[in-house]
Amino acid sequence: MADVPKGAILQRDKETYAIVPRIPMGILTPEILEKLADIARRYRVRIIKITSGQRIALVGFKAEDIEKVWKELDIEVGPAEGPCVHYVQACPGTETCKFGQGDSLGLAAKIEEMFVGREDTVPAKTKFGISGCTLNCAESYLRDFGAFATPKGWTVVVGGNSGGRPRIGNPIAEKLTDEEALLLLKKCLEYYARHARQKERMPRFIERIGIEEFRKGVLSEE
Repeated sequence: MADVPKGAILQRDKETYAIVPRIPMGILTPEILEKLADIARRYRVRIIKITSGQRIALVGFKAEDIEKVWKELDIEVGPAEGPCVHYVQACPGTETCKFGQGDSLGLAAKIEEMFVGREDTVPAKTKFGISGCTLNCAESYLRDFGAFATPKGWTVVVGGNSGGRPRIGNPIAEKLTDEEALLLLKKCLEYYARHARQKERMPRFIERIGIEEFRKGVLSEE
């Protein structure tokens, strides 16, 4: 089988590919939409799909078109496979939502800039969910790392996932400022990277060492 083109995902037919442009927190502009629509028309894209990670997948490209398509889009690849931070999911928070208690988009943007796509950061694929209130519309309890806002500040949650072996994440700290939440999430990611086994997802890591051991490790480190 030929090598898979960079930034492409082989499809079920073993002949065509999907691409997933990087769209932080799912925030789009008319210009981005126009680019995507133009590419979809000219390359006769079979399916345009909004993903669970708040991105847009374009499905149905030929291998020889992938490199040219990325150049025309002029958008970074949204990592969809392999050991790295794939995306940061976020709700609108205080930017627009009447229930918002915290600036979820602002916090998520900082996390996205710091970690998404860095292959040297984590031992397995990793996802974040940042919610602006306790309704948790960004599924903070179901992501490797999450945070949600309350009137008293951020609660940080770790070790959640959906999928075949679902797990509800564990809160490890609450009533945090934006800066404190960001710092704690950074420490959590670093602790996970240092102590987890290769390809061990965060939920499985927590199950193996125990949430109290993890909490002690990240909250006691300077």
